[in-house]
Amino acid sequence: MLQTFPQGSETTTTGKDSALKPRLKRRSTFEYVAWVVCSLIGLGILASVSTNPNFRWGVVVQYFTHESILRGLLLTLFLTFASMALGTLLGLGLAIMRASSIKPIAATAGVYITLFRGTPVLVQLIFWFNISALYPDLFIGIPFTDIGTAVDMNAIMGPITAALVGLTLNEAAYMAEIIRGGFSSVGKGQLEAADSLGMSAGMRMRKVIIPQAMPSIIPATGNQVIGMFKGTSLISVLGVAELLQSAQLIYARTYETIPLLLVASLWYLVMTLLLSYPQSKLEQKYSRSTSRLPRKAKKVVLTEPEEGNLR
Repeated sequence: MLQTFPQGSETTTTGKDSALKPRLKRRSTFEYVAWVVCSLIGLGILASVSTNPNFRWGVVVQYFTHESILRGLLLTLFLTFASMALGTLLGLGLAIMRASSIKPIAATAGVYITLFRGTPVLVQLIFWFNISALYPDLFIGIPFTDIGTAVDMNAIMGPITAALVGLTLNEAAYMAEIIRGGFSSVGKGQLEAADSLGMSAGMRMRKVIIPQAMPSIIPATGNQVIGMFKGTSLISVLGVAELLQSAQLIYARTYETIPLLLVASLWYLVMTLLLSYPQSKLEQKYSRSTSRLPRKAKKVVLTEPEEGNLR
């Protein structure tokens, strides 16, 4: 027999209710053995790394907070967040264009995404750094007219500018696909409801699509931020003194190659862990999963049938 009780009422448990409780899963012997084996391997690696004098941990500690290393770290963080911010804005525009019903606009966005996702980011960085070889004086204005101005690309496209442009344009292509995937996760019924309320396309995008697409967009965007932070090491080929290049400049002078590479690797690891924390908080905030019952929901319990009800 089923009995329902409104919220706030107290229910009594019977002996059979305890049988409905899930039992704790017992750990198998194999799991204990795996813990022992993995712990021994980890301790062995840790002991080997900490006692090997060739790592020269004293040099690592000495240069971990070196002025040039910290300066390169700040430049790396600046390029990461600037490229991600600009790339996300451009990617949002590309995602809207890709989802457009106007075929030329959708095709233009598709060509852009295919081009920048289909070529290595290192090649793109080198291309933008040498763009002045193709366009020494870039004319910006109305096509096929004399209305506009010429821009000296040699003066503008320095190493940092080329790095920012290359990383931003490349990231925009990936963010466009991430955002477009988030848009696709919004149910068709939500769009129909927005149309029935008379929302404009812009209001529907701001009030309905973007908020509901955030749970799908945030995890992938967080991974892109971490990937961008580590991907900035590629701009060392342009001569930009970011984190890795700063370490390379030091060990080129002191010949302490391994310790300086460890310094750069530890900073990459620390910053990756720090960047992962806000990502997890945002995922919790926009998570769609609910672990609690609604306030007005009624509890359903199983009770033993009375004798009179069996007839």
